[in-house]
Amino acid sequence: MRIVEDIAALEALYDRPVPTSLSKVVDHLTPLYRRWIEAARFCVLCTVGPEGTDASPRGDDGPVLRILDDRTLALPDWRGNNRLDGLRNIVVDGRVSLMVMVPGSLNVVRVNGRAVVSIDPEMTLSFEQGGKHPKVVVVVTVAEVYFQCAKALMRSGLWTRDDSAGLPSAGQFIAERDAGFDADGYDLSYPSEAPKRMW
Repeated sequence: MRIVEDIAALEALYDRPVPTSLSKVVDHLTPLYRRWIEAARFCVLCTVGPEGTDASPRGDDGPVLRILDDRTLALPDWRGNNRLDGLRNIVVDGRVSLMVMVPGSLNVVRVNGRAVVSIDPEMTLSFEQGGKHPKVVVVVTVAEVYFQCAKALMRSGLWTRDDSAGLPSAGQFIAERDAGFDADGYDLSYPSEAPKRMW
């Protein structure tokens, strides 16, 4: 397999960047980016650490990110699987990226910056869902904000198609690894059980 071994060789394969792909980058949340983020209920949190990278889907019943000011975002860490991959990475290496998506829109807003894991009671208690609060809140200091063009979502038909028929279920993924696991029982109970552990 032939591979690219340096940046010059990589850049030689492509034309120059489209000028607006560079000029569109801002270092804070403009009014239009604020509107976008306030409408988004889903994002992907990307982190890096000594054990590798992690990309974690995050969603909420309402804005997934809270805007604290034009350079600061807050992301509550709601109940999940307790692997803590992304949080571990942030504790040792604060570099983060967010991909913020709104169903139906073909654009993606990207945020790059640095994050910390806050256990400040005032911060954690400011988030509430059904009387529950997150243990921690990821606080992101914004370095770059820009929108990604729509081509990837257009090519994939992300919001316009459903290719899920016949795909493996979560229970089947577990049963593939753990012989004897009741995949059917897990899959049947999950829709009614998950809402009890949402927050």
